[in-house]
Amino acid sequence: MDTKSFPPRVHILLARDSPHAVVIRRGPAKKTCILGWDRRRHTFTVGQWLKGRIYERRCDISPDGSHWIYFAMNGKWDSETGGCWTAIARTPYLKALDLAGQSSTYYGGGLFIDNRTIWEMGGDKYLRRSGLFQQGDPDFITRYYGTGCPSVYYPRLERDGWNLRSTTINDTKYSGVLFEKELPADWKLIKVCHVWDEHLLIRKDGTIDTFSDWEWAEWADESLYYVTEGRLFQIKIINDSQLSEPVCLHDFHPYQFEAKPAPY
Repeated sequence: MDTKSFPPRVHILLARDSPHAVVIRRGPAKKTCILGWDRRRHTFTVGQWLKGRIYERRCDISPDGSHWIYFAMNGKWDSETGGCWTAIARTPYLKALDLAGQSSTYYGGGLFIDNRTIWEMGGDKYLRRSGLFQQGDPDFITRYYGTGCPSVYYPRLERDGWNLRSTTINDTKYSGVLFEKELPADWKLIKVCHVWDEHLLIRKDGTIDTFSDWEWAEWADESLYYVTEGRLFQIKIINDSQLSEPVCLHDFHPYQFEAKPAPY
């Protein structure tokens, strides 16, 4: 591993009814690796690589963790997909079961309402339908956030227990859209969303700890998970003012592109 290289960007999708997760690891810039994470054993398995970009904020994982929906771009505008596409695949792979091509990045991606029902898998044309999934109620999303990544990402946060709040905390204004999640022992996790995400922790007494280097963070499994500098960490809440020492669960640096077929 070249320790002087720019760390990989990492975003994680946690299944809400199972201990599975999908890790989207980007880096170098035009290569993306998809990994599966078993949260019971903290084991990580490489699925497939893409020579292109996956828009992680427009992705989602099914409640049981068996499938995921993603939006990708490879810039091949004369191809069958039109250069961008939304797909549903088995986790942690890329081979599409359902596929919709499109010619721009203004829309695309979607959410799982349940294991077989999706919201807003848009596209110029459907190229493949598996028959496994159906379109859900278009009014599943009750708050409109415009087009692009916020149209999927912000509703996903709200569905997963994050509450939209103002851009001000204790008279300090933050640049970005703020979401808040209540944690045990009266802690609060704040996600500051702009081009990237930053995070704050608020203790019971109102003390604010700022973690501008946490690019992803979430509460699950009675733990606070976060990613910084290409590494995944876990911490526990001990009481209303104290956290455990962080434990590094995985380092996502030492991965190199490998062409791998899906096993289906």
